[in-house]
Amino acid sequence: MPGVSPQAEVVAAVRAASTHGAVQPVVLIDGGSGSGKTSLARAVVELWGAQGASAWLISLDDIYPGWDGPEAAGRHIVDHVLAPRAAGAPAAWQRWDWIADAPAEWHTVPPGIPLVIEGCGALSESARSLASLGVWVELDAATRRTRAIARDGDLFAPHWDRWAAQEERFGRREHPRDRADLCLDGLRVESRSMVG
Repeated sequence: MPGVSPQAEVVAAVRAASTHGAVQPVVLIDGGSGSGKTSLARAVVELWGAQGASAWLISLDDIYPGWDGPEAAGRHIVDHVLAPRAAGAPAAWQRWDWIADAPAEWHTVPPGIPLVIEGCGALSESARSLASLGVWVELDAATRRTRAIARDGDLFAPHWDRWAAQEERFGRREHPRDRADLCLDGLRVESRSMVG
């Protein structure tokens, strides 16, 4: 949509996809590391707030159990957040303490409000079946790597290849881009203002 911000596209797509006035839509935002998922997710939540509706954000970065965690985080979200929420049961997720390298506290997900989940591995088949909208953020690997290292520096640099290999395995098995209802250009996501 020319002239429309990426976050406005996502909110409009959720409204179009929601049937029978769904009160708790779920948006999954996936893409390679450094593609712009987190920026987009924060902007979507902010836009919903500016339009008078609260939304809740879950970042898989807070759930990954270390550098080998995309698969586990994706299962965790389905088992503890999406499936319970779809069944009308309480939903919660457990934070991973990267410093202690151990599970940490649980966080309750408020019922009845839009939920945005972002991270590598969010858009699996099982997760997509429980969500209102799937979004894929596309960006070439070289640009993503430059962004990710600029963002996380020496913390991420030694793990880039290991993480990228896990993303590739997930992509071959789950085909997240093909499951997306909306594909956005990561350069466009990063270049737009947060609300618009």
